[in-house]
Amino acid sequence: MISPALSTACNRTPYPTRTSEERKSADELITTLALTARGGDSAAVEKFVRALDRDVRHFVGYLSADPQAADDLAQDTFLRALGSLHRFEGRSSARVWLLSIARRAVIDSYRYASTRPRLADTNDWQAAAERAQERGLPGFDDGVALAELLDALPAERREAFVLTQIVGLPYAEAAELSGCPVGTVRSRVSRARAALTQLLHDAEQADPVGAPD
Repeated sequence: MISPALSTACNRTPYPTRTSEERKSADELITTLALTARGGDSAAVEKFVRALDRDVRHFVGYLSADPQAADDLAQDTFLRALGSLHRFEGRSSARVWLLSIARRAVIDSYRYASTRPRLADTNDWQAAAERAQERGLPGFDDGVALAELLDALPAERREAFVLTQIVGLPYAEAAELSGCPVGTVRSRVSRARAALTQLLHDAEQADPVGAPD
């Protein structure tokens, strides 16, 4: 049975729920932390990593070519970022900058996976989603199921949906990160939502409420 919470997740607005001003303020703070960390401030480095750890883990956990390696991809993202932090100049928000590095890590994982036998299968999405979502939060089980549904989407639609509806980036920032027009991101999200809604409908038909186990 598909829970109402999961159905809502496929049609919800981006989270966490913040006003544009709150998000702008948060992004400015994170960007300031990145610029301070660039100068070697260890406390700023720690705060920067902690501030974006969840976003990175959600992104690579849902988008990864090898979901079993979500933890490794998140770690790889931060290692790459900290290694090139001295080149960050604040021209874009630190969040977008870091997620672009995470995107590159995922792309590299695709390339690496294509050169070796695939060891993971779709069942591994569950373990990846468990690592990508904090335990003890409402909807934890739904997060696992949503990951399985997202696996059925084309990569570009899955990325657009994850960036805007799961990570919570504004459409303009998602477009900047993906290297495409804002309208393209909106179209991809709309098509992803339609596909997920259909998948949910099909799942509900296959496992109707009240059906015996």
